[in-house]
Amino acid sequence: MGLALALSPAPLRASIIERELLETLQTAPPEQEIPVLVAFAGRTGLAPVGSVANQRGTRRAELVMGLRRQADDAQQPARELLRGRTLEEPVSLWAINAMAVSARPSVIHELAALPGVSSVRPDVTIKLQASAAGAAPVPGWNLAAVRAPELWAAGHRGAGVVVAVVDSGVDVAHRDLAGRFRGGDNSWFDPSGRHATPYDGEGHGTQAAGLIVGESALGVAPHAVWIAAKIFDDDGTAKLSAIHQGFQWLLDPDNDPATDDAPDVVNNSWGFPEEVNECFREFEPDIAVLKAAGMAVVFAAGNDGPASSSSVSPGNNLGGFAVGAVDDRGIIEISSSRGPSACGGIFPHVVAPGVDVQTTDLTFGGAVPGSLATVTGSSFAAPHAAGVMALLRGAYPQATPEQLEGALLAGARDLGEPGADNEYGHGLIDDAAALAALGGVLGAPACRDGDGDCYYPSAGCGTALDCNDGDPAVHPGAAEQPADGIDQDCDGADGSHLRVRRRLGRASPGNAAPAAARGEQ
Repeated sequence: MGLALALSPAPLRASIIERELLETLQTAPPEQEIPVLVAFAGRTGLAPVGSVANQRGTRRAELVMGLRRQADDAQQPARELLRGRTLEEPVSLWAINAMAVSARPSVIHELAALPGVSSVRPDVTIKLQASAAGAAPVPGWNLAAVRAPELWAAGHRGAGVVVAVVDSGVDVAHRDLAGRFRGGDNSWFDPSGRHATPYDGEGHGTQAAGLIVGESALGVAPHAVWIAAKIFDDDGTAKLSAIHQGFQWLLDPDNDPATDDAPDVVNNSWGFPEEVNECFREFEPDIAVLKAAGMAVVFAAGNDGPASSSSVSPGNNLGGFAVGAVDDRGIIEISSSRGPSACGGIFPHVVAPGVDVQTTDLTFGGAVPGSLATVTGSSFAAPHAAGVMALLRGAYPQATPEQLEGALLAGARDLGEPGADNEYGHGLIDDAAALAALGGVLGAPACRDGDGDCYYPSAGCGTALDCNDGDPAVHPGAAEQPADGIDQDCDGADGSHLRVRRRLGRASPGNAAPAAARGEQ
């Protein structure tokens, strides 16, 4: 092979085409189209959008337009070369100045020889693997462990915050998720094009979403809303390009930079277990772009413990924020991945409840609208951290991703060896302590009326507390509708002097539908 390369222009191609792909090209039939990712030289500077909340949209639009212009210019020669020579049109991954395309070996070699092409690598597929099923839980222990109810009582429930679930999809028919879906044509993305509306055939994304925004006392931030990118296909697999497309979509969900509809927090309950203790940087540029655009990005630490040095990417990447799993005693889950990070530093960053936690599950087309699952794994620890970040962003809309991460680290309750360690990271996330830490940096929480009813959910804002800042028909000045199950005037009763189960209340008795947890982490 070395002699053949030396007798042709292939040394250039060999330096640009990754070795694994080069071997595939040498043995593939000449007419076979092979999926690849083509990266181009040059990247737009990623100046953060800043901490001024009302300017974030403008700065984000400038970032998006700059990235698109750069990619259009850099990729033009490649598009011209490919015109009419592939079965499917190439996909521009403008967020990272790359392109996804399936082409014949000879065409791939021509691409590699183009000026400005920096690398060509295989567009490989990863699998969303099954995690351990949980045992019968004590409902709500996980929320109490991170002190979420204390923030709810203070009026911080995530109103006005958007959380993206990047996973297998979300079952929008679930009664504890349906009302938290942002809706519209800018809140769902399926790169495969198979599902025009939210769908989850695996259950993993639905389970993660419930721990973030689920009503009936399931989610950490039950007044936040969700959007979703279904990066894993119905068979539980995802190409690298599909994941890149999912991240890219988050930057501009409606494909109009003039409208600011990007999420505040991004949850990723997946990783690369095939790459244990390796620093796989495929998605490091995506993480950098999302954070520059003002989004906090959370990853599951992985389920490849108990050995040390079992970190997985992307959670161990520079800019990643990895969350390990603990049980109701605060003990690290045996399979939760440990550090040190293969990319350097302490791993995981923090831990959160991830053993025998209750959450939403598949409804089978709405047949079981309140279906619940008991799940275990770092896939279900990560959503707790995403939910806390949603609560913090609701209280402090101006907070940057780095400030949100810093608050979780500073507020974490130390576990294991004194100080940060490679089992528990900085410790168990603590909502109330994180809010206090963020307040020490940014001052008193902002007075924010999420539903526009002129009542605030936070103390010290000059109004009685709004018990549901996600519904303009519910506030202390509203007219009560007796015995309808809703406390419109926030007095704790629905007009018949009975305590009601608000949208943040207890799960209904008999709602549980035992299910095995599915997913990778």
